Amino acid sequence: MESDIWTVVEAKAKFSELVEKARTDGPQTITRKGRTAVVVVSAEEWERKTRRTGNLAEFFGASPLRGAKLKVERAKGGLRKVDL
Repeated sequence: MESDIWTVVEAKAKFSELVEKARTDGPQTITRKGRTAVVVVSAEEWERKTRRTGNLAEFFGASPLRGAKLKVERAKGGLRKVDL
């Protein structure tokens, strides 16, 4: 078994080892029927990958289109029909 790829059966049997390796060695891949099913990562890595920086106003403020003098007009005519 490679150190970073586990089958579901191996992961279930050695769950504590899997968790420790995710914490110390990085992401651990678990396969099901020969295909990647999930990746286990440490809490620290998850926090780092999912941390958001800034807010929506800052995102739009940094847009390369800022100052492009785009003119966007709303279509007049009320509500549009939607077929259900």
